[in-house]
Amino acid sequence: MGPAGAELAGVDESVRDAPGVHRPHHPIGGVALNQGVQGQAHARRQADALRRDPDPAPADIDKDRRPIYDDAFRPGDPSKSEDGKKGKTVFAVPSFLGGKNWMPIGYSPDTKLFYVPSNEWGMDIWNEPVSYKKGAAYLAAGFTIKPVFDTHIGSLKVIDPASGKTVWEYKNKAPLWAGVHTTGGNLVFTGTPEGFVKAFDAKTGEEVWKFQVGTGVVSSPITWEQDGKQWVGIAAGWGGAVPLWGGEVAKSTAGINQGGSFWAFKLPKTVASR
Repeated sequence: MGPAGAELAGVDESVRDAPGVHRPHHPIGGVALNQGVQGQAHARRQADALRRDPDPAPADIDKDRRPIYDDAFRPGDPSKSEDGKKGKTVFAVPSFLGGKNWMPIGYSPDTKLFYVPSNEWGMDIWNEPVSYKKGAAYLAAGFTIKPVFDTHIGSLKVIDPASGKTVWEYKNKAPLWAGVHTTGGNLVFTGTPEGFVKAFDAKTGEEVWKFQVGTGVVSSPITWEQDGKQWVGIAAGWGGAVPLWGGEVAKSTAGINQGGSFWAFKLPKTVASR
C-alpha cells in the first residue's frame, strides 16, 4: 500500500508547471475519413472548425448533429482486393476505443457541470477475412490507433449540460483512462498514465495539486469521511486497453511501471466538503 496519511499539501496554490490549456472545445464527431495522412489532416481541420464555431453543422454532420456516412470512406471488401486478404484502409475518428470509454465521469451539483475524461484519437482500419482463433480477438478487421493532434491525446472536457458547451478543458499528452470524482470543496480529482493524481479547481480548471504515485492510474478516485476528516483515495497500477490495443498511441505510455498500490490523502479543512 501507498502512504495512508499523506496530507494534500498546497492544494490552494497553483502548480506552476501545469501543462493543461483551458480553452473552450467541442468533442470530435464520429465520422469515417479518407485514408492515411490526408484523413488525419481532415480530422484536425474538422476539430478546429468545431472549436471555432460549434453551432453550425460541419460538412460531415447533418442538421440533427449525426454523422453523414459515405460508402467511399468505408473499409473495403478484402475479397475484392488484389491479394484477397486486406481491404482498402480508411482513417476514422474516434478510434474503436471511443472518444469516451468506460471511465466514469464526474458531476458537481454546485457548478452543475459534467467532468468527462475523453481521448482525441483515430485509427487506420481495414477489413480482413473472418478467422477464428481460440482466445484471440474475433474482429475480421485490422487497425492502428493514432493521435489526432501532436500536442495531446487525453482531454478532460468540462461540459455545461444546459448549453452543451465546453467550459474548460485539460489536455494530457497520454490518453486519459482513469475516472473522475468531484467534491463539495470545489475540487476535481483524476489520474494520468504518467503516474500523477491531480486535483483541479472545479470552476476554473486550474491545476491546484498533483502527486506522483510511481505507476499509471486507470482507476476511479473515491472519497470518505473518517474521524471528522475528508479523505480521497485511488488505486494505482498501469495496464488495460491502451498498452494492449494502442498502436502508435501506446508509444506515449512506453516505459511506465506497472506497479500496484493504493494511495489515500487527507484534505485540508479549507477544501473539505461541507
